[in-house]
Amino acid sequence: MLRIFARLGLSAEEMDRLACLWGKSAERGGGRVNLLLAHMLDTAAVAELIWDHYLAPATREMLDRVAGGEGRRFFAWVCGVHDCGKATPAFQRQVPAAVARLAAVRLGWRVGAVTAQASREWSHDKAGGFLLRTVLKDRGGWGRRHLGWVCPMVSGHHGVLRAATQSDVNHAYGEAHGRSAVWTAAQAHVVEAFTLALGYESLAEVQPAVAPSRADQLTLLGFVVMADWIASDADHFPGIPDMARVSVARARDRAAAAWQDRRLGGGLRTLQPTAGSDVVKLRFGHEARASQALAVDTVQAMTAPGLVLLEAPMGEGKTKTALAVAEVMAERFGLSGVFVGMPTQATSDPMFTNVRAWASQVQPGAEDAVVLLHGKRAFNTEWKAMLSGDWTAADARFHSVQEDAEDCCNRYGPADWFLGPKRGLLAHLTVGTVDQLLYAATRTRHVMLRTAGLAGKVVILDEVHACDVYMSQFLKEALFWLGQARVPVILLSATLPPAQRAELAAAYMAGTEPERQVALPEPGGYPNISCVWPGMPAPLTAHTATWRPDLPVRLHVLPEPASPRGARLPDAQAEQPVIDLLDEELADGGCALIIRNTVSRAQRTYRELAARYGADTVILHGQLTTAARADRTERLLAQLGPDKDTPRPARLILVATQVAEQSFDIDADLIVTDLAPIDLLLQRIGRVHRHEDTSRPARLTRPTVYVTALQPGLAGAVPRIERGAEYIYGRHLLLRTAALVLEAEQSGGWAVPSQVPELVGAVYGDAPLVPAPWEAEAEKACTEWDEKQEARRVAAAEFLLTRPGEHTAKTLDSLHYAGTQAHTEDHLAAQVRDGDMSIEAVLVIRAPDGYTTLGGQHLGADGARVHEHLDILAGDMMRLPARLTGAALDHLAPLPGWSGHPWLRSTGALVLDPHLAGAIGRYAVAYDPEAGLTYSSN
Repeated sequence: MLRIFARLGLSAEEMDRLACLWGKSAERGGGRVNLLLAHMLDTAAVAELIWDHYLAPATREMLDRVAGGEGRRFFAWVCGVHDCGKATPAFQRQVPAAVARLAAVRLGWRVGAVTAQASREWSHDKAGGFLLRTVLKDRGGWGRRHLGWVCPMVSGHHGVLRAATQSDVNHAYGEAHGRSAVWTAAQAHVVEAFTLALGYESLAEVQPAVAPSRADQLTLLGFVVMADWIASDADHFPGIPDMARVSVARARDRAAAAWQDRRLGGGLRTLQPTAGSDVVKLRFGHEARASQALAVDTVQAMTAPGLVLLEAPMGEGKTKTALAVAEVMAERFGLSGVFVGMPTQATSDPMFTNVRAWASQVQPGAEDAVVLLHGKRAFNTEWKAMLSGDWTAADARFHSVQEDAEDCCNRYGPADWFLGPKRGLLAHLTVGTVDQLLYAATRTRHVMLRTAGLAGKVVILDEVHACDVYMSQFLKEALFWLGQARVPVILLSATLPPAQRAELAAAYMAGTEPERQVALPEPGGYPNISCVWPGMPAPLTAHTATWRPDLPVRLHVLPEPASPRGARLPDAQAEQPVIDLLDEELADGGCALIIRNTVSRAQRTYRELAARYGADTVILHGQLTTAARADRTERLLAQLGPDKDTPRPARLILVATQVAEQSFDIDADLIVTDLAPIDLLLQRIGRVHRHEDTSRPARLTRPTVYVTALQPGLAGAVPRIERGAEYIYGRHLLLRTAALVLEAEQSGGWAVPSQVPELVGAVYGDAPLVPAPWEAEAEKACTEWDEKQEARRVAAAEFLLTRPGEHTAKTLDSLHYAGTQAHTEDHLAAQVRDGDMSIEAVLVIRAPDGYTTLGGQHLGADGARVHEHLDILAGDMMRLPARLTGAALDHLAPLPGWSGHPWLRSTGALVLDPHLAGAIGRYAVAYDPEAGLTYSSN
């Protein structure tokens, strides 16, 4: 750096001033102070490695375009200059030992004017944005256009972008910032010396050629944060207190060692062009089905990254289609990773296995770097095996990697750095809940890390129809930003209502070509594909035949006995119609699936059926412990799934809630289901006769579905719908669905899947659908539905990344004005799902000498014996019903012995007596190992 100082013509005293400015204290510098310029160069050197080994070609191309062909150097400059605001009294005062040295070179301040409060108010990120704007304007001649978007790269590097307040303005021109000529010169010299060290001749040379989109600005800011966090690791970047030892070369050596040790980088970097639908056979070992070939061929006609909607029936192979399409897109558009978002944690786990299997075929070894993103990943067997290096267990799920023992010893799991808070999406290959994407559409701290994590990827979202109107606001906001950032998105669904399909396409295109109105035509058949992208002549839609013939599904309504007004029927009487039906239909055996809309209703059905059919009855829902639900799911998939390694039971009755709707690949001979909106009802129907080669009892050879929670009215009057169903789904959609169900009962049923789009379009459309006697009731329900939907749209707007009217803004300034606070993933999940926050608890039993697990393993007097039973405790965890959350927050706490454990110390214990009964505030609770948790208000 001394040669750089000489080029700037600095005097000895001016050099000494720069040598006194610190960037990391001894505590943060591994025991030694790290000079400010040293840290800035460290960060720039890390940024160079991010460019060389991490950024996708598409991202590098964007930065090259912004910087007029100098993308790599400009990227390093932006990342490194982030801490220039530390060259202020407000920051430098924080290390007492440095104060005297600064005063000796005339970089002092009045103690009474630069206080601890001033340091908090004029933090170095805000100070840096002001400082850089001043230096670039005065000494670099930068124009307002580029100052407006570059300076927030500094002021926002702590994760928040707010507009300046009057207090900020006062500090900017006050002593906390350093208003003397000596301070002003030193601040300019810091920026200039750093700039020349990177090879620029002047600050004017750094000025970009064009301004990037707002989404690209947010992406770039995310990488600034990433580079800063890596370079702030004192283990790899120990302090350098001597300016004579500060240089670009030394910074690059330190960065290279840290990069190699951290094992950063990676991604899909050896993709080769594939010929047509051959990619399906190449990756999955079978010829492409018609819908798969159509999707691959259609996407190859796209001339730019865009939005793809794939609609196909259950069992069509949408996951394989999406991964094949993602590979084609990644190769064509210069991308290096994928994010696959699923509706739930339970559906994310099998997708994690599928993506690892695909990645191993695309690029051998890539499967080791796939990151699972959800709150319970620590309990996923395959994930744990990867992290522990047990590759035999990790690979057992997909049997695609055959390596000898010596090779296995050299394998690594995902880089540890990506496993830290807020960093997961930055890994190149990621699988998690859709929430991870929705969080990127919220106005929360460090949202730019999520945006950067999605850049350079293909985004795949499964079961999109599961997003209700509230979640859809976040999905559409995310699509806007992804479209603006040229991130391709693949949306999968059994089918989408036409209005929702059009809204999603319009949201994406609003980000890419805001002036263009997109009219998405109806696909015209099923399965189908719809594509939009910038520069397209017109939206592209196509359809083809499904791979298997239609199922002629018979529908019958199974009325339930009406309860006397104000009274509740005895459970046995309420469930008698189902019992009578199963007695008849399962007389020769068979497997029945019964789906209830609420856990309490499912538990009631299960208890009555178990009393009659014993061990042939199983229940599955969300109020089971993690271990019980996982074990039960795995057993059911083995018994009723597509693989025939496990014999199919002679008779089995599965009672489930909505967990059976999504990504639950089982085959039932008969289905009994509560009424639900048509799209969800069709999802449930997709589990009947799902697999072609299943042997069934003679009386169950025709697929039949019985609909409950629906009592037809006399003489065509308005039907009675079960109260729980109305509470969850609303009366409007249920009435319109009920009209189709009752009509199908008379006409002989539905042809599935060919009728699916028609049925969904009818229920979600505006055309009259219900019989004349229902019209008044239906109109009232529709009005209530519209009002509720509008209220939910308005409620979501409070948390969206962009406030109304701001989509046309040019910079990130004030992005976090009125930002939302979400301290944990539970808080974030509640924001994007419009639900009361729910929390998890570990179930333990109070024993005479302390506590035990549910299985009886002793935990000690205060619960401290956790390490030997950690997996068991993880399995004894469950997410409590939302209704219990308030009481749980007030009354549940970790056991005393859990205070030193990183996970358990923040997890409440639900303490039960030996009979598995307990209390949460005013609620009495009990846990039945078979039926799950029940509760009632005392």
